[in-house]
Amino acid sequence: MSVRVVVRTFSELCITVGALIVLFVAYVLFWTGVKADSAMDHQIDTLQNQWSKGSVAVEQPRPGPSPSQSQSQSDNQSPAQDQEQGQPHTPAPYKDGKPFAVMYIPRLGFTWNKPVLQGTGVDILKKGLGHYAGTAQLGQKGNFSVAGHRRTYGDPFKDFPKLRPGDAVVLTDGTTWFTYRIDTKPYKTLPSDVAVIDPVPSKSGYKEPGRYLTLTTCEPEWGHSHRLIVWAHLDATQPAEAGKPEALRR
Repeated sequence: MSVRVVVRTFSELCITVGALIVLFVAYVLFWTGVKADSAMDHQIDTLQNQWSKGSVAVEQPRPGPSPSQSQSQSDNQSPAQDQEQGQPHTPAPYKDGKPFAVMYIPRLGFTWNKPVLQGTGVDILKKGLGHYAGTAQLGQKGNFSVAGHRRTYGDPFKDFPKLRPGDAVVLTDGTTWFTYRIDTKPYKTLPSDVAVIDPVPSKSGYKEPGRYLTLTTCEPEWGHSHRLIVWAHLDATQPAEAGKPEALRR
């Protein structure tokens, strides 16, 4: 076999491999995003259809601060006082793989909204954000913890590093709006640091039980060797029928 044939064969092989790499990158960057956006839209449509029928399951009065009520005031109230003051209700247990809320983060854009599903499995995170099993329910005492992809599958947390203290993270479960306020800049840690979703995360700066939110995503942007974390506290709640909270009004 001549040198020319060897060189030509090697060149053709390189071109073929290069084409496959380009196709794979296009799949990762484009097609997974298209599928994820469609899946997320479907999850939100499903929720809104349920909510329009009034099919939100509840169990008991849920204590939580109103816009005019401080966190400490709410935490010191009894369940009877909460019910008398019209506080929202505790949701029924979330169903694995099913959506139960929609999250909005104005810092990431006023068109940014993602469904929150129960669980953090691979298939679940292709459809939206995932709620860590075993952590607090939305608005409850404890640490409501949520994970999301940084890149691929819709890039929900692509701009995670832009989050800053004071930023609002707003969620609704169809009956209530919950406004959390971020207290920390993104904190970098290892995937093995599961204490970040403890009821009172030791590195968050919180010293006592409260109603907290943890958001987690991968770091670096196209890798997963580390995690980025932000922590927030529940700042206010209001009934869904009262309209969007102030943080979502332009």
